[in-house]
Amino acid sequence: MLYNHAMTDTERHMTQPDRRLSVAPMMDWTDRHCRHFHHLVAPDALLFTEMVTADAVIHGDRDRLLGQPPEDVEAAVPVALQLGGSDPARLAEAVRIANEYGYVEINLNVGCPSDRVQSGRFGACLMAEPALVAECMAAMAAATDRPVTVKCRIGIDDMDEEEGLDRFIDAIEGAGVSTVYLHARKAWLQGLSPKENRDIPPLNYDRAARLATMRPAMQVILNGGLDDIDATLGLVPGFAGVMLGRAAYRTPMILAALASPIFGRAQPTRLDIASAMADYADRRTAEGVPLHAITRHMLGLYHGQRGARLWRRHLGEEARDRSDGGALIREVAEACEAMASRMAA
Repeated sequence: MLYNHAMTDTERHMTQPDRRLSVAPMMDWTDRHCRHFHHLVAPDALLFTEMVTADAVIHGDRDRLLGQPPEDVEAAVPVALQLGGSDPARLAEAVRIANEYGYVEINLNVGCPSDRVQSGRFGACLMAEPALVAECMAAMAAATDRPVTVKCRIGIDDMDEEEGLDRFIDAIEGAGVSTVYLHARKAWLQGLSPKENRDIPPLNYDRAARLATMRPAMQVILNGGLDDIDATLGLVPGFAGVMLGRAAYRTPMILAALASPIFGRAQPTRLDIASAMADYADRRTAEGVPLHAITRHMLGLYHGQRGARLWRRHLGEEARDRSDGGALIREVAEACEAMASRMAA
């Protein structure tokens, strides 16, 4: 069951969310089950939905698209909603609808390079239209008491990474935006696939750092290629926060390793996380959610540990055939822990 969450007056006047560590919005990955898992791994991290188009929010099944699990609502898990679109009026309407679902901020996608997104005139192609983005952000801000933010690249195609990005930031800052999640590489809208755009354009952390230094009023959150704990911690002081994407999904314990020094919180154990996810699976499968819809997000939990292959194989192959809630998660986690104990003895 999914629950709306009508905000109280107190909640409407909450301070800005803590953005020191966040998990990027990722299509087909960061659904509600994935977010619950990542919250267990790093309870203080800011989480993002998958991108949802404004038209889908307006015309689609709102509870399915925007609803959050009741335990996450009760625990006030910090989640940002990412919208896609370029029509200010439609974005504002989507934001008004989303206000009732408990999101701590609303983010506009100005970074996705896929052909499908470009054909809808949103995503990274909007970096070429800073005035339109500013209009969208002003309309969104007028429709909510939540912060409105932007996720973008450092440029697209032949855009100058210095002047082009400055011009874009000038526009959104003029519309009242004070936080930008910056994927520190260009997007090439012609000639590269979305997958290639995640790897081939070179990272330019220096350009991101210059933006953060030159715009002290703008919270710049660094995103892109952050997959090493020590290197990421070394970048933390220069930015308002860091955002991880594929590394958080494929090797989730990197979130725990980063959250511990950033927030001063002890790392949870893999067994504790697996046990809590098994309890979550008990509740969701009783409501008709397939077990594999939950376990597919957990395959990297034991990455780099003894038992990782066992964990991936059993969760990946058996979840579709099980109908006993979270029992499979408990069984395989205990087997992995036993394997690790035998090796340590």
